[in-house]
Amino acid sequence: MSRFSRNMSEGIPSGRAVHSPFFTLHFPLRHSLLPLFLISFLLLPSPCMADNVREGWLRPYVNGRGLAFDYSSDSIHWTTLGHGRTFVDSDFGTWGAEKKMSDPCLFQDGNGLWTLMWIPNRRYNQYAVCTSPDLVHWKPQDYPVLTPAVERTMQERRSTAIRVPWSLIENLLQRSSYLEARDSRHAESLLQDGERFASLQPFDIRLTFDTNDTKAISDELIGVFFEDISYGADGGLYADLIQNRDFEYTPGENRNDRNWGPLTAWEIKPSDGKADDMEALAIATADPIHPNNPHYAVLTRRGSEPVRLVNKGFDGISIREGETYDLSLFTRKAPGQKSAVRLKVSLQDSAGKTFATTTVKVGHTAWKRQTAAIRPTSLGKTQEDAVLVIEPLDAGTLHLDMVSLFPRHTFKNRPNGLRADLAQAIADIRPKFVRFPGGCVAHGDGLHNMYLWKNTIGPLEARKPMRNIWNYHQTLGLGYYEYFQFCEDIGAEPLPVIPAGVPCQNSSDGGPGQQGGVPWDEMEAFTQDILDLIEWANGDARTTRWGKVRAESGHPRPFNLKHIGIGNEDLISDVFAERFTYIYNKVHERYPDIEVCGTVGPFYEGSDYEWGWRLARELNLPMVDEHYYVSPGWMLHNQDYYDHYDRSAPHVYLGEYAAHARGRRNCMESALCEALYLTNVERNADVVRMTSYAPLLCRDGHSNWNPDMIYFNGSNVRLTPGYYVQQLFGQHSGDRYVSGTISPEENVSRSPLTNESVRRRISCSCVTDSQSGAVIVKICNLLPVEVSTGIDLTPFVGEGGENASAVITTLSGSPADTDAVPTTRTAPAADATLPLTLPAYSFTVVRIDRPEDVLVKR
Repeated sequence: MSRFSRNMSEGIPSGRAVHSPFFTLHFPLRHSLLPLFLISFLLLPSPCMADNVREGWLRPYVNGRGLAFDYSSDSIHWTTLGHGRTFVDSDFGTWGAEKKMSDPCLFQDGNGLWTLMWIPNRRYNQYAVCTSPDLVHWKPQDYPVLTPAVERTMQERRSTAIRVPWSLIENLLQRSSYLEARDSRHAESLLQDGERFASLQPFDIRLTFDTNDTKAISDELIGVFFEDISYGADGGLYADLIQNRDFEYTPGENRNDRNWGPLTAWEIKPSDGKADDMEALAIATADPIHPNNPHYAVLTRRGSEPVRLVNKGFDGISIREGETYDLSLFTRKAPGQKSAVRLKVSLQDSAGKTFATTTVKVGHTAWKRQTAAIRPTSLGKTQEDAVLVIEPLDAGTLHLDMVSLFPRHTFKNRPNGLRADLAQAIADIRPKFVRFPGGCVAHGDGLHNMYLWKNTIGPLEARKPMRNIWNYHQTLGLGYYEYFQFCEDIGAEPLPVIPAGVPCQNSSDGGPGQQGGVPWDEMEAFTQDILDLIEWANGDARTTRWGKVRAESGHPRPFNLKHIGIGNEDLISDVFAERFTYIYNKVHERYPDIEVCGTVGPFYEGSDYEWGWRLARELNLPMVDEHYYVSPGWMLHNQDYYDHYDRSAPHVYLGEYAAHARGRRNCMESALCEALYLTNVERNADVVRMTSYAPLLCRDGHSNWNPDMIYFNGSNVRLTPGYYVQQLFGQHSGDRYVSGTISPEENVSRSPLTNESVRRRISCSCVTDSQSGAVIVKICNLLPVEVSTGIDLTPFVGEGGENASAVITTLSGSPADTDAVPTTRTAPAADATLPLTLPAYSFTVVRIDRPEDVLVKR
């Protein structure tokens, strides 16, 4: 989830060329209406040209991490262009302070192409380079090796002032003015409505729908995006209650915790912090369970002195009265240990009170998995901060690994399963697909940190844990098998996203950014792993190698994989484009029925967006993955964003999006703007095939990112207004869109709808579901007053509609509200008209489940 603006381009993929005296813009047919304002604006005659001023000077400089300009008409008197707005931002290195630009060198070749070169970070022997025809639209950045010859060229070409046609300066000024006005519009907030709508009173509108004007739309529109961010997997959806169960936490995984390591979350009690603790507990690597899990604990009790090894779980272990918990651990006697050692394993509170206990005997010299059931009693209520205590009852030394504690009741009661309440909350959205494993987790922090699916299947002790790019650890107990199983359990399509042979462009480990990719002599094997994934998911259990592997895990039937994502909001560099193309061609050749989803960067505009769409068109991809995190005001002012997309171009998967209100809270303001935007996405669901809000989960106290859809701790799940918007769209989806109109009530001399700000705050969509026959109307009122209307159901239920009734669900609350929940009621239709009052700041879903005797066949 990279979150930095890369340059100043509008973000329109190349297609149709528009020529002007100032520059050439490339617009695709898919945006043929969108840029008309911009084109006409830019073609206005310049006052400076009217004065016959033909040349001027630009002086490039670095503002923060980007390229900005001063300009002058005489090279003596200088003015800051666009209040210091940057036109290119360096994207080299990890998030934040690593992204730097120094010593910029800007020059133009004989064909008019501008080249920008700079040093992104002196710690690395590389430079950055990108090109532009007009200083506005830039090719994605590349980061070649910095040679002495290149550095000399940069020094020779570096200039404090560049003489240019005045039309170029005018273009930059107009561009800056346009963006300044646009940014002001996008800053609009519902929190300003007290002043904006001070005189507005409740009013009436008409909603009408035309069943002769319909179109087929995607039946996969609402899905969920899962990434192990903010402890979304271990300590979250994955139900194991033990933290660092494998003793594989390694120093450096968590760069904020100097003590992070194999004993994180474990401690010896009683403890005086002296050498005796080291004698009682140590970490060893000789003869491990599996090479992928090299560390294990060595626990020693000497004489009669008690030794207790304690695991605190994730902020404490949450246990419930009457719940059964399944314990498992690998044990063996240490070499030289003659007698067996009994282990008492118990659940206790922080004061030492025991709620449950069991005993296992370790008398074997080879690794052995042992299991037991534990059932706490005398809790009285949920215990939030329990700990697991392992105590040798006999003197001696033994080895421990893979210590695990699961609630018996996981989602669908599956072993190695998912936390039931969190999984159910996701299932209740009724998502049509689940995207996994990310996000930035998918392509990782450096090439060695890429998420490779084969490391995540098979026996737990054979899986290869890894550092999480979000600054913690992944056991990979929740791996590809569990993801696919979860999709099947909730009736959702799996959408695995795999790296495109490049790491995250924000990598900090193993070299900064996406300046390198998988070496070409390894690309065949890398791509074969992707082909193997498809065979693992869909292959016959008897006749294919990887189909057999899937069957051995417990699923002989194919998973019926249809979609696969390659890449995640990548920098569309030459390194990326070459590797993506190679992978796509191989996958398409071997599995032409698998829909490959490409990527067009992390923003709705910019060089990655433009060049990602260009590549998608060249390869004729089925679908591309768009990402954008925007202000609520952006969603208010971009309701027509997909109206102008080319219907013959690749489809869109809006894979990551959210409205970020002030304070980055998931509140009614953000939720209502998302609902408003989704009604317009639903209108364009012939182009937008899939959408998924992101991120999905966040454990309290461990946030890597805000806002999220679902927050939780060890025992509670907190659903947000944004969650309920996703749920209402997911539970009330359709496969055909019906055209509708919002208009003033009849006999009203002057309706508030004549005010553009008012009109923009009301939106609706109507869909029908061919499976159930339901008619579903979704209506947003983002105004501080109620709005009354009546829905004419005649086009759907015929005259009279005596048997028609509607289920009406409304989510409403003040813009700052974070606790709003929807309410539901049933209302009959009178003479096929449904009267409806839309509360201030509300999202309403009206569902008419039509009985067969009142259906109107269309």
